[in-house]
Amino acid sequence: MSKLFKKNKKNQANKEEKEEKDWLEENYEEGQLSIDVYETSGKIIIKSTIAGVAPEDLDISLNNDMLTIRGERKNQEEVKEEDYLYRECFWGNFSRSIILPTEVDTKNIDAVLENGILTITLQKTEKEKVSVKSK
Repeated sequence: MSKLFKKNKKNQANKEEKEEKDWLEENYEEGQLSIDVYETSGKIIIKSTIAGVAPEDLDISLNNDMLTIRGERKNQEEVKEEDYLYRECFWGNFSRSIILPTEVDTKNIDAVLENGILTITLQKTEKEKVSVKSK
């Protein structure tokens, strides 16, 4: 089990600048993660299957109300294109951004990668907790 949420804004800014540069290059391909998002009275929970990705190859950031998950799934072996019989697994960079439905406590975010499942837990702000209960 690994803690993954990173708060280093300087490194994040440098990484985002590099990724933006890569994005502009013609051959840049990026996969999109599948996610489940649900809420309880006090939390928003995001889950994604991220098998084959090392925790150090994941980056999770929160900017205003947008949560972004970025990472890279690395293929450890070199296989010639003509040797593939089937090729369905995605190898390379991936990302997913979602707009959060409510305000969250930016100081109380937990991200854990366990058995290939990424679970991000965001605590709703007190204001949001009260409004959910009053429905």
